Amino acid sequence: MSRRAAAAAVEPLTSATRRYEDWLGARMPLVRADLRLKHRRMSEGPFQFLRGTFYRWCQLWRAAAGDLARAASVLSVGDLHLENYGTWRDADGRLIWGINDFDEATRLPWTQDLVRLAASAHLAIAARTLRVRGRSACQIILSGYRDALDAGGRPFVLEEEHGWLRRLATGELRHPPTFWAKMQALKTARDVDRTAAAAIRAGMPATGLEIRFTRRVAGLGSLGRPRFVGIAAWNGGAVAREAKAVAPSAWTWASGRPGARANSINATVRRAVRVPDPTVRVAGRWMVRRLAPHCTRIDLVDLPTSRDEERLLYAMGFEAANVHLGTPGARAAVRRQLAALRGRWLHDVAGAMAEQVIAEWRLWRKQAAA
Repeated sequence: MSRRAAAAAVEPLTSATRRYEDWLGARMPLVRADLRLKHRRMSEGPFQFLRGTFYRWCQLWRAAAGDLARAASVLSVGDLHLENYGTWRDADGRLIWGINDFDEATRLPWTQDLVRLAASAHLAIAARTLRVRGRSACQIILSGYRDALDAGGRPFVLEEEHGWLRRLATGELRHPPTFWAKMQALKTARDVDRTAAAAIRAGMPATGLEIRFTRRVAGLGSLGRPRFVGIAAWNGGAVAREAKAVAPSAWTWASGRPGARANSINATVRRAVRVPDPTVRVAGRWMVRRLAPHCTRIDLVDLPTSRDEERLLYAMGFEAANVHLGTPGARAAVRRQLAALRGRWLHDVAGAMAEQVIAEWRLWRKQAAA
């Protein structure tokens, strides 16, 4: 069966969306206004649709991946794409770059993260937000991934090295006065979940701080999930912590395991070749992390117009391998399977998956306009 025919055998998009949101809503009180915003933003373009529909990607991948779905299983990001990278500060205050969001982390074939990352590159190229050729982008991502496997991985510490990446990561939108003006403009929330508030208090740098709680609308894939922010003054400046509701990966839903409760966020982050953000942790039903000018995700539109895109794609592929190397014993199996794959396999599969995403986006936009 061809990939196109396999995709056609998957349940209708509207049915899948409704079932997934019902499944998610059984695990947390969804914010309906944010969910409606997510649906509107999914209509804006194929890249936005990809970001908002990992649940649908899981169905399409399972139907169309063929032999790639039988690759070695590793701790994976799941919802990997070009805008799932950002920066944070480590315990020593150093600026670190890497994968920023592990909401959908679970065990998957190592090929899945790579194909999804490369498919997002195809979509960004089609939207002219990435100025390289699709085949080149896939080759570069794969080169970074392969080199990381060969080296045993290496985190991206933006202090003595990677000056080019540090310049990309410290743009105008991350200028501290701009960032904090945006945070302080958030309206005070009166209906804060008590467990989220407790998790935020526990994550603050000191006890007894006077915290102003707000709601925050951010991201795209996680839009609709409750998300609270606590802002306080500490030692002459502002500090903020965010609590975002967590759920099992959408992969468990697509795999027909509706009763699954656990997620792999902690294990994936802890075991990856990574310099951790000491503020990130899963506390009960909440993912808690620091919000600060250089502790955020980086969108493509936020990058300076002068940038080395090939270098960036290489780093993204390298960082994907940093995560996969957190699975004990996986390195040898992944290197062996990668060596057996021939030709333009990543370009071909990612391109085919990108075409399916575009077709789904057109259907979504048509149905939204009806």
